[in-house]
Amino acid sequence: MKVLKNETRQKLKKISTPTIATYLYKIGLKNQFIQNVFPLKKGKPTMVGEAFTLRYIPAREDLNPIEVFRSPNHPQRVAIETCPKGSVLVIDSRKNARAASAGDILVTRLMVRGGAGIVTDGGFRDSANIAHLDIPSFHQKPSAPTNLTLHQAIDINVPIGCGDVAVFPGDIILGDDDGVMVIPAHLAEEVADECTKMTLYEDFVSEQVLKGKPIIGLYPPTNENALNDFEAWKSKIDSKNRFK
Repeated sequence: MKVLKNETRQKLKKISTPTIATYLYKIGLKNQFIQNVFPLKKGKPTMVGEAFTLRYIPAREDLNPIEVFRSPNHPQRVAIETCPKGSVLVIDSRKNARAASAGDILVTRLMVRGGAGIVTDGGFRDSANIAHLDIPSFHQKPSAPTNLTLHQAIDINVPIGCGDVAVFPGDIILGDDDGVMVIPAHLAEEVADECTKMTLYEDFVSEQVLKGKPIIGLYPPTNENALNDFEAWKSKIDSKNRFK
């Protein structure tokens, strides 16, 4: 699995999911936002990390008694113990929040091991406790605490579907208060660079709109004067930064 460069990781942490969605749409990727998945607690730092995946399938009672959780080879437990530091554990729970994808003890262990976050298109039990942990976490809604027989963990670090989005091991997962985007691994540096430029222009636009400027010709920048004003604005910003 290709390791995300720290420089790229830091750039991505300053970019929003809407900006990334816009750029990916420009280059032909229209289905990279995980559907119906929300942060358990808003206001946390932006989550960025390589995808490490866990897949659930519908449970079959003769193969999924409660005793399976005693096995050291249980895929759910193995995923928690082997997810690399800095990676995001992404779980395919079949968009079914009735059975918990994990609880607060497992998510705490993932946090302590250095996981960058956790995402499921199902739900968590102990969600109130998970919300207060120092790790970004995203799910559909809280799960019933006792429905252990509805699905069973079957695979780790394989291609999955999460919230109607294909997630491959090593894809870059970025989550903020708006939700979660999946960035194909080979596009990570391109997205970081281009979206950094887009974010800077959006900052300029927001400032101009607050001053009363109309958006026609400004956003998107179809008027050459808007681009000239942006370059002048950037020069002022650069000067301020140099003399801090």
